Amino acid sequence: MDFREEKDSMGTVRVPVDAYFGPQTQRAVENFPISGLTLPAAFMHALALIKQCAARVNAELGLLNADIAKAIIKAAQEVMDGKFDDQFVVDVFQTGSGTSTNMNMNEVVASRANEIITGKKGDKTPVHPNDHVNLGQSSNDVIPSTIHIAALISIKKDLIPSLDILHKTIANKAAEFDRIKKIGRTHLQDAVPMTLGDEFSGYARQIELGIERVVLVVERLAELALGGTAVGTGLNTHPEFAAKVIALISDYCGLIFKPAKNRFEAQAARDAAVETSGSLKTIAVSLVKIANDVRWLASGPRCGLGEINLPALQPGSSIMPGKVNPVIPEAVLQAAAQVAGNDTTIMLGGQGGNFELNTMLPVIAYNLLQSISLLAATSKVFAEKCIRGITANRKVCESYIERSLALATGLVPHIGYDRAASIAKKAHETGKTIREIALQEDILSQDLLNKLL
Repeated sequence: MDFREEKDSMGTVRVPVDAYFGPQTQRAVENFPISGLTLPAAFMHALALIKQCAARVNAELGLLNADIAKAIIKAAQEVMDGKFDDQFVVDVFQTGSGTSTNMNMNEVVASRANEIITGKKGDKTPVHPNDHVNLGQSSNDVIPSTIHIAALISIKKDLIPSLDILHKTIANKAAEFDRIKKIGRTHLQDAVPMTLGDEFSGYARQIELGIERVVLVVERLAELALGGTAVGTGLNTHPEFAAKVIALISDYCGLIFKPAKNRFEAQAARDAAVETSGSLKTIAVSLVKIANDVRWLASGPRCGLGEINLPALQPGSSIMPGKVNPVIPEAVLQAAAQVAGNDTTIMLGGQGGNFELNTMLPVIAYNLLQSISLLAATSKVFAEKCIRGITANRKVCESYIERSLALATGLVPHIGYDRAASIAKKAHETGKTIREIALQEDILSQDLLNKLL
């Protein structure tokens, strides 16, 4: 590999000749060969948006040369368009403030801006990564702000629309199955009759509440730490900088962001991320409930419950011919497990706020954005490849009702709990139905019995 030499405050560094990043990024690559994981494109594009808006505002405030600002704006836009995704190479497990990632962005944008102006990438002239691209900013306010921006964009653009699709798909099934009677189950045991539509209506409400929960965190994610710089005091930034930059970000995204009510909280704590992750984990738990129920209800096809049929998507076994497995629910369960694990990591990361800065920002960002992405993708797949194609086995559903011992519950108001329990016990011992025992003992008229059962 060919290299070029660049300098930073610690000396000379050899950087790959074709790289747009510079010496601080290269040092981070060498210092953190830990996981091979990097922050997702959604995060890097949100960070580039901050750099673009900052350049616009700094030029407007007379703090940045117009030509330099123009080059930075163009370079940042190219990053936002995904043209330099391969240049963001710093491992997730790095300095806790995310400074290495911030400098990775500063160097790439400065390098490309220099190429736009001079035809040569790299170096710090005429565009400097710190003095120009990072003007008015610190990693300590930029990275927390990027977490909020990327998370909120992903929630609005991807997660909520996917959850809406899932909710509507399940609600449609609830309506479709409204007249199909079946036996309810509690403690995995037979309970009293209900409809398959009743069951699916519960699932629909779970997703509806999940949407409401995630919407509630939007207000907290909308607060950005920008303008606080190093510790929250706003050192070395123009007093109008933050409000103007945040207004531009809002216009670009079509979302309402606002300066944090308290920048010290916004930089030292990650409570909004922890809260958001909690709502995501709740949605994941809902998906586990629904996916498990669906695969149990479809168990069989001949030796299980068999009350519903799932779409057959692919062969299910490398050894058993003809076997078809509930692959989509199983994928949902695994994604939900990952989200639950991510929540634990984010919770522990939230505890990493010492004095004026949280120092577990990159791992919080990675896990939070992964959880949003996983839930968005699995919700849509669950809706479109599983729920939408479910059909009911009406005869199977209704056949279980007559055989259920829990039908004795309907007799309680007329004959009392103890006598109803005695009938249920006899039915179980003899293998007969509740109806057959009740008729045999002539406890109620046949017309009333048929009505109750």
